[in-house]
Amino acid sequence: MNGNHYRGKAVIFLADGMADEPLAELGGKTPLEAVETPFMDSIAANGASGTFLSLPDGFPTSSDAANMSVMGYSLAQFYPGRGPIEAESQGIALESDDIAWRCNLVNVRDGILRDYSAGHIDNSISARIMQDLQENFGSDKVTFHPGVSYRNLLVLHGKEFSPDINYFKPDSSQDEPVSELELSPLNGSPEAAHTVAFLKELSEKTAAFLENHPLNRDAAVPANRIWPWSPGRKPHFTAFSEKYEGKTGAVISAVDVISGIAKCAGMDVIKVPGATGFIDTNYEGKAQAAIRALNDHDMVYVHLEAIDECSHLGDLKLKMRAIREFEERIVAPVMKAFEGCGVTFAILPDHPVPIHLRKHTRTPVPVAICGEHITPDSVMRYSEKDAPNGSLGFLHGDEFMRRVLNLK
Repeated sequence: MNGNHYRGKAVIFLADGMADEPLAELGGKTPLEAVETPFMDSIAANGASGTFLSLPDGFPTSSDAANMSVMGYSLAQFYPGRGPIEAESQGIALESDDIAWRCNLVNVRDGILRDYSAGHIDNSISARIMQDLQENFGSDKVTFHPGVSYRNLLVLHGKEFSPDINYFKPDSSQDEPVSELELSPLNGSPEAAHTVAFLKELSEKTAAFLENHPLNRDAAVPANRIWPWSPGRKPHFTAFSEKYEGKTGAVISAVDVISGIAKCAGMDVIKVPGATGFIDTNYEGKAQAAIRALNDHDMVYVHLEAIDECSHLGDLKLKMRAIREFEERIVAPVMKAFEGCGVTFAILPDHPVPIHLRKHTRTPVPVAICGEHITPDSVMRYSEKDAPNGSLGFLHGDEFMRRVLNLK
């Protein structure tokens, strides 16, 4: 490749949920430390390391907030809720009075939320269920929209509804009684009270319908409840190119929440056939898409969801496999393709998901950046333990993205 064409361009490898905590069964190592990752390590060895605060207090511990932070968007200024971000990804045009909710298909058994993903329900089954919900319960007040697997949307229409609702994130609430996870108003407005009552009635009616749905009868983990959460109105972001002095960006991801952030920011979204958001994703397709995308973009953001999903499952072996696949099938081929071309590489997770907790935490994430404008430090390995010793220090706000793009 022509090195001069790519000099100064950047690839960010975003390993969703990769950061963890030391585990006794790994001899005190984290899953990342226990997997051989020579290419991730080379970013640290040839560059500088540090940590980044992706989930500040006062905002949800969710991937939408975390990835917005990584991209340098102030949550206080721009965070709209997960629902509207994913609606943007799906091309759902929200009116001023619409409120979009993320709507998981979940499994509840004996009054306990057992599985936030309904067994990582197949796309075709999920889409059929959501279509049937729309046919049976959709109206001028509420519409149902299929997404990817369990990740679907519900939109409320009308001034009678409010987004000021307290909710529980389903992947952080597994094995808890549903009775303790109910929606509640965040204020005393009649709209908030009405919204809670409307969704409670809707959830009860749809639960009875889903319990008897033909696609659930023989399912090992039936999708027998809807779970509305993270509501909001139509988002408004400053364009990425405007924020970062004309730099152009592309995002590669299987899931709507990341693609939605990119669309909100005016970045290009590159869809990869066979990208699933789980361990069976098209790794090679993502790597090749990233290589092509850097030809006409200044920055390419390569997101992998699988590590996060394995972490929420509490499956250590599967998490380590996902980290290894990310290293060998995405990071390695992309870095090899641009060897000697002056490309900047960065590696980080958006947030930790400790295996023993199976949910996100606010712990700052490890970061490593290498490029011609980065002065190497003494850190030789990319890990949760080593990164805090690096010269990048503790990064906040848009400091990470500006360092990657070599902007003051």
